[in-house]
Formats: sequence, structure tokens, C-alpha cells
Amino acid sequence: MIPLRDVIPSRTTPYITITIIVLNALAWLFEVSLPHDVLNEFLTIYGVVPAYFSWPTLITSMFLHGSWSHVIGNMWYLWIFGDNVEDRVGHGRFIFFYLLCGIAAALGQVAVNPSSMLPTIGASGAIAGVMGAYFVLYPHSRVLTLVPWIFIQIIELPAIVLLGFWFLMQLFSAGAIAVTASTHGSGGVAFAAHVVGFVAGLGGVFLFRKRQLDPWERVDF
Repeated sequence: MIPLRDVIPSRTTPYITITIIVLNALAWLFEVSLPHDVLNEFLTIYGVVPAYFSWPTLITSMFLHGSWSHVIGNMWYLWIFGDNVEDRVGHGRFIFFYLLCGIAAALGQVAVNPSSMLPTIGASGAIAGVMGAYFVLYPHSRVLTLVPWIFIQIIELPAIVLLGFWFLMQLFSAGAIAVTASTHGSGGVAFAAHVVGFVAGLGGVFLFRKRQLDPWERVDF
């Protein structure tokens, strides 16, 4: 299922969300400008390599990606869900919320596979945290979603259904990888980071959100 847009308009300009998207786009354009061998070394230095863990890479790895689909998909999800979360927590606090979710996600991936020598890169963990926050803040929002089943359909789904399904898929995939990690390579998608990032967003948003309720969160009698 591919979300296309949600039904809640932004009340303010999402400066931080836009800035994060621009920074990721610039970092990606820099990556594609590098020769292949230089790029591999660059990702090893600035990505999170569990076996050679370095604290600064918890931040730098969030702005690096492995393919066009990787960066476009991540930025698309951030654009859809990030503006409303930024609205609710505030611009300044959204910076810290986003980074902390990304850090928690990366540490979760390191804990799952501490001996891996492969660099972990991408904004997915931080964006999973944003999705977790959206799940808490706007469960009754609806998201226009492309559903590529037998026939391609575009339908509106409750955010709690779409995001809940997404989280369960990440949880199932992370569990499947954990079962086979001892006998197979563990490259590919960092599902554990997605799970940890989402959970970090679920809990962390209670510390970062503003106290007032938005109109769509109230029930008038």
C-alpha cells in the first residue's frame, strides 16, 4: 500500500520537514556524483557500521541513501506525515524529535546485528518515528492510498489502519530476518530500525507534543 496524501492540511509552513527533504536530496545528489569505489568508502565512513560503531554516524547515516527508490520513497513518506507532526510538536522540537527517533532506530539495528560490517544508511528509522507520532496524534485521519492488489485501487484508509498494517509488516519482516541471521547475510532493508523508530515515535511524541488539542482530535457533544 502506497500513501498518496492525508486529509489534514498543515496549519503552518513545515519549514523543518522541507529542510530535511532538501538536505537528503542534496546528500543524494552528492552520492551519485561519486565514483563507485569512492562511494563505497564514503558510505562506510558515514554510515552506521555496527562492527566499527562510531557515534557521529548515528546522525550522518540519516541523510544517506542507497538508491533513487530509497530516497524518493523515504522523502515521500516524510512529506505526507511530517508536516502534521511538525505542526503538533512545533518546528524546533520537531528537529530533536526526528533526530532522536533516527538515533534510536540506528541503535536498535546495531543491537540486533552488532557484528555486521555493512553500513546502515537511510532516513527510514527517523521517518518511522514520525509515522509512529502520526499514529498517536491523528488516528482518525484518513489517508488516500494506492492499493496494488488484483486491481489497482485508490481508496481512503484510516491512518490507524494504514500505519498499523505498515508496522506489523516491519515487525514480521524483522522477526523473519532475526531467525535467519545466524546462517545468512543480513544485508538489505533494516526492518529492526523501522520497528524501533516507530516505537520511539509512539512513546516520544507524548514528551514533545504541544498540550492543546486540534479540532479533529475533539469530540463535540
